[in-house]
Amino acid sequence: MGTDTVRAGSADEAAERRREQRGWYFYDWACSVYSTSVLTVFLGPYLTSVAKNAADADGFVHPLGIPVRAGSFFAYSVSLSVIVAVLAMPLVGVAADRTGRKKPLLAAAAYTGAAATTAMFFLGGDRYLLGGVLLIVANAAAAVGQMLYNSYLPQIAPPQERDAVSSRGWAFGYAAGALVLVANLVLYMSHDSFGLSESAAVRICLASAGLWWGAFALIPLRRLRDRRPSAPEAKEPTAPGFRQLAATVRDMRRHPLTLAFLLAYLIYNDGIQTVISQASIYGSEELDLGQSTLITAVLLVQVLAVAGALTMGRLARVYGAQRTILGSLVAWAVILGAGYFLPAGAPVWFFVLAAGIGLVLGGSQALSRSLFSHLVPPGKEAEYFSAYEMSDRGMSWLGPLLFGITYQLTGSYRDAIISLVAFFVIGFALLARVPVRQAISDAGNPVPERI
Repeated sequence: MGTDTVRAGSADEAAERRREQRGWYFYDWACSVYSTSVLTVFLGPYLTSVAKNAADADGFVHPLGIPVRAGSFFAYSVSLSVIVAVLAMPLVGVAADRTGRKKPLLAAAAYTGAAATTAMFFLGGDRYLLGGVLLIVANAAAAVGQMLYNSYLPQIAPPQERDAVSSRGWAFGYAAGALVLVANLVLYMSHDSFGLSESAAVRICLASAGLWWGAFALIPLRRLRDRRPSAPEAKEPTAPGFRQLAATVRDMRRHPLTLAFLLAYLIYNDGIQTVISQASIYGSEELDLGQSTLITAVLLVQVLAVAGALTMGRLARVYGAQRTILGSLVAWAVILGAGYFLPAGAPVWFFVLAAGIGLVLGGSQALSRSLFSHLVPPGKEAEYFSAYEMSDRGMSWLGPLLFGITYQLTGSYRDAIISLVAFFVIGFALLARVPVRQAISDAGNPVPERI
């Protein structure tokens, strides 16, 4: 009777874990449309065109009296969003761990970002400052929400399941991005038949991403559970802003191998995030490709990224997550090198490049997230994932800054895109030096058979 009761309890726990995992996947389904439709496809070229409408005769806009080349305004706005994210994420992460109330914080981040994205419907004419402010708010909110979402991974999946669960989450996100991009493509390419101007079609696509984000965020908010923190953690004070970030980094110094992985991730993921955010500008401004071509290319990335994430998750079971990530970094460097030589006005070669990006994009991100989850000391998930998220979206300011400065100095987007290879070369060298099995053990977590 006792054995039957234990088995029934284990079965109930497994069923509850699966239900929570399925709910967790849906946050990727909800928020990835912002990353795809807004950040990757529409907002970069559109905000750049709005900035050009407001530019002076020399091609500069002057936010707060500072001369900025209109073509660099979007990249600088992405970089500026890091200031808001760096201030918010350590505070929110520590509060989540010490109170155990992640869901209200996740809801606040999700609906702040969704509201700012929906308000992009009003971006038009020469309102480049409005676009910059909404981008900063939405991008910072996305970073905070993603940090909280990621911090659930070690709580809802045992070590042997994390690569697969993380990969499925990314696959859900890319599937949603592909689905919405199909609708965006139909609306954008047929805007005349719908009685819409091109600008109105773009603004509807931007706003629809915010509505999608807000609607589907309800599913994870219903299914995910808050966990009660330990009493000592709940009594510790929370420092403001950068002081809390410094406190988190000081705590991470007690786990130097975790910090070494995070440094490697910060470098190579900076390159990944910059490619994602600046690819549409490179295609439109340097390669003279139309918006419909760019949308089709990103749609191709989304479709192949689903297969790529799941395939690289399977490769990780055979070769380990670290080796699989290292292989993907080599592929990223090769892809950027090929992108430098792409001929202008040749959409077929741009599609080939997009296919390569899709095959490595989801897997490199999903496996990095699951590998880091093994390196987090128990009870500090949100705090450590706040540092991770700064490396993911929040701290991805060096890449856009380098991209923007290179363009401003040379006037060439080709030079700007090839400069990003340095992030993958340096990231590869740093990641290869991290002994991950020892890092997992030092963090106080069980070491999986294959890692």
